Amino acid sequence: MSSLPAVLLAAGASPTPSPTPSGTTPAVPSFQDAQQSATNAASWVEQNWSTWLAMGLQILLIIVIAVALRAVVRRAITKLIDRMGRTAEAVNGTALGGLLVNAERRRQRSQAIGSVLRSVASFLILGTAALMVLSTFKINLAPLLASAGVAGVAIGFGARNLVTDFLSGVFMILEDQYGVGDVIDAGVATGEVIEVGLRVTKLRGSDGEIWYVRNGEIKRIGNLSQGWATAGVDVTVRAAEDLDKVKETLDVVAGHMSKEEPWNELLWGPVEVLGLDSVLIDSMVVRVSAKTMPGKALTVERELRWRIKRAFDAAHIRIVGGTTAAEDATDTPDPAATVAAPSVFSNADSAQAKATTPIAPQQPEPPVK
Repeated sequence: MSSLPAVLLAAGASPTPSPTPSGTTPAVPSFQDAQQSATNAASWVEQNWSTWLAMGLQILLIIVIAVALRAVVRRAITKLIDRMGRTAEAVNGTALGGLLVNAERRRQRSQAIGSVLRSVASFLILGTAALMVLSTFKINLAPLLASAGVAGVAIGFGARNLVTDFLSGVFMILEDQYGVGDVIDAGVATGEVIEVGLRVTKLRGSDGEIWYVRNGEIKRIGNLSQGWATAGVDVTVRAAEDLDKVKETLDVVAGHMSKEEPWNELLWGPVEVLGLDSVLIDSMVVRVSAKTMPGKALTVERELRWRIKRAFDAAHIRIVGGTTAAEDATDTPDPAATVAAPSVFSNADSAQAKATTPIAPQQPEPPVK
């Protein structure tokens, strides 16, 4: 009897666990384990929070400086462009600059330059800030920069025409080669500039058509609206005309045109009779020239031709348009005018029939026996 309590005590002290269906005993985390994990996490956060705070403050400082610098630079560029737009500089120290550069041309040129400068400044500032932020996270920038360089080279080869057009447009605008309102000869097209872009220039042709010319395709530019233009008229008269009378008539036309409005404003110099441009056997060419306002040479030439023709008609001076005048041709009688065409009832052996027959009919030869 005394051994039963001892057996029960031994069984209660070390009870045999009941087997689980899987055959394993699940590990139940204790309170001490949870406390240890929380302690480790708190210790890790305590050890790294200063690093995180320093990185966050550094990134925030980089972003703030980049945004502020971008705003300051863009504002400075805008003020500079506005000042350029308000200032009309004279050409070669004269008052001619105000006529050559109109308000629309200055406005578009200023907007284009300002847009390019602001875009370049924003790209440089924000790109540098992005690289500095990435370097803060301990990211190796060497592979990224190498990949960006390779991608840039590939894009450059693939879009070389676009890059060429863009760079050509930038230099055209910066150098002020032409602007809105100018009449230019771009080689591939000629007309009045109605819009200047970084990639395409729009021209209005003489027939009203609009030409879209890529800036990279323009190899040469002839600006017909800068400085002054020259109106030249060639007058062809007969070689028998009196040169003194011709020059006197042209001088009268030039004097009257220079005093009348609006031609006195379009003419920036006297109409000059330069002299004989060429002398042929039966005609001679007299050259008349005048310095005009830019873009008005064609208008002055038309008016000069109109006045010269009327003055020559009044002075009985003949203007010829070819090598000889039609009135000077010698009248020669037509030898066929006195020869009448044969009728169907005429004699084939008559003189008139023989005269109008170019080739006599050939009689066939009799066969040789």
